[in-house]
Amino acid sequence: MPRPGVDDIGLLLSDVPEGTPLELPDGTTPAAGDIAAGHKVALHGIPKGAPVRKYGEVIGVALADIPAGGHVHVHNLGIGRWEEPAARPSSRRTPPTRVSPTRDHFLGYRRLDGRAATRNYLVVVPTVNCSATVARMIALRADALHQGTPGLDGVIALPHDLGCGMAEGTEGDAVLRRTLRGYLGHANVAGALLISLGCEVNQPENILGGGVDAETLAIQQLGGTAATLNAALDRIADLVSRITRTHRVPIPLAELTLGLQCGGSDAYSGLTANPTLGVAADLLVAAGGKVVLGETPEIYGAHHLLRDRASTSEAAARIDQLIAWWQEYTAAGGATLDNNPSRGNRAGGITTIWEKSLGAVLKSGTTPLNDVVGYAEPVTAPGLTFMDTPGYDPVSATGMVAGGANLLAFTTGRGSLFGSRPVPCLKVSTTSGLYDRMRGDIDFDAGPAMSHTGQLTYGTALFEALVDMASGAESKSEALGFGTEEIVPWRMGAVL
Repeated sequence: MPRPGVDDIGLLLSDVPEGTPLELPDGTTPAAGDIAAGHKVALHGIPKGAPVRKYGEVIGVALADIPAGGHVHVHNLGIGRWEEPAARPSSRRTPPTRVSPTRDHFLGYRRLDGRAATRNYLVVVPTVNCSATVARMIALRADALHQGTPGLDGVIALPHDLGCGMAEGTEGDAVLRRTLRGYLGHANVAGALLISLGCEVNQPENILGGGVDAETLAIQQLGGTAATLNAALDRIADLVSRITRTHRVPIPLAELTLGLQCGGSDAYSGLTANPTLGVAADLLVAAGGKVVLGETPEIYGAHHLLRDRASTSEAAARIDQLIAWWQEYTAAGGATLDNNPSRGNRAGGITTIWEKSLGAVLKSGTTPLNDVVGYAEPVTAPGLTFMDTPGYDPVSATGMVAGGANLLAFTTGRGSLFGSRPVPCLKVSTTSGLYDRMRGDIDFDAGPAMSHTGQLTYGTALFEALVDMASGAESKSEALGFGTEEIVPWRMGAVL
């Protein structure tokens, strides 16, 4: 909520027609126009060119004089020329939230190599888009044949649209290989089948090795689709027979790795769902677990807060390096990082990328930043890690899963339909109204968590829900069958 003397704007919790009396710090002032719920109102007069603060931080610059009680949005607020977030000191320091985990274990699967899993999937992965349809056909047929097998969560395909038309040895090629390797070797994958066309750039040997193993079939060598389908069903039947011997056992929470996502954000994201998820993240870290924050374009304008939390100078410097890279990357495409907020974000009250980022980083809680890794790189450090990913939710989540996340949490203010497999995803609403409208898709209502006390209460409940999901409780997206189309490796470089 706004802090007089610190914030320049307040958030309206309901629609306000023009002329409605507003109780502002300096007295009652009529609303200077019709203002929608979730949108910003000026707490006092703001002159053109002045920085505008929310959360105690700058979210943009006034593009025109804004009267007290005026609507503050895209028509009068922007980044402008005051684009120097790296040099901006933080005006607030969030003290660590003192939390103690309410549980010490979850019920998961223990792999032979010691890793902990939250699900038991067989996956069919194409090396290239050309074999993606065959991979889907195999998974659909095998899943129907083995449905109801004890201990098996399903047979799924993980199709993608890459694997050829790209130059070998480039960064894009390396990212795809690393991503597919991360999925094939994921703890939640009890068995894998790699389907190759045969002539593609991305050959199976580019992915396998280094501890990653999978059955492989080449469509051209086998003689086509039907032969490959029959051979694959035989291989999968053998894999299924091994899965029936596994069962869930108590595993310390320290072996959970939680990926933090947000999508379809609105102005309430930074007030309810994101700080509530931050409390749950702190609880997992307190239990010895790992937490992964990503979406680099969506820390821009708040990256100084993450830098301040870095436990090493190397991690702090890496944050600034990533922001500089993304500024060059977007500029090369004729865009800026402020193009990130979507039409839905802005309809929900978010104006600038700085405002969006300040709410987004709250998902990470209050613990130190211990490591910074590249896209789809393994997450190994305890506590909080930042992963360099795009802000596009499916691409970001794909990188986190490839990096080892065995659990995902996803906050939404507009209503996202995202789901994930082989890693379950729990979706959190920013408002109770959204939760009521989309109960079939959203797992947890953080709408009532409007205060610090509420965030602690609901954050603890969210932590419990995440542990339950890790232990086998089905998420709404899993029940609906989401998660087989949502693997989207980061497309980088030229398509040849």
